[in-house]
Amino acid sequence: MEAQHDLQDLIDEWLDWKGVAGELGVSVGKVRTMIREHQLAAVGPRVPAELLMGGEVVKGVPGLLTVLSDGGWSDAEILTWLFTADDTLPGRPIDALREDRGSEVKRRAQAIAL
Repeated sequence: MEAQHDLQDLIDEWLDWKGVAGELGVSVGKVRTMIREHQLAAVGPRVPAELLMGGEVVKGVPGLLTVLSDGGWSDAEILTWLFTADDTLPGRPIDALREDRGSEVKRRAQAIAL
């Protein structure tokens, strides 16, 4: 799948569901639920490590995932957008969220989800 190949180039570190569960201090079943409920995004049994920080999901990620998935985006499409550099931000949307600069990222997600 081309999207997965592109994601390999965009995302350096992945965690399997067990690794995510360990980082968050929850069960693997809870991780599956979080993915299904768009609190986390995954491609197959892997989640980008940068969606987690300090033992939690990065602030703003669940809301962003919900908006984009409600707009018909797949997890692979969302992750591609989150991890692709945007000179107008500047940087990648995931970096803005991790640096607590998420307002503009959220506005853009709402606009492109329509």
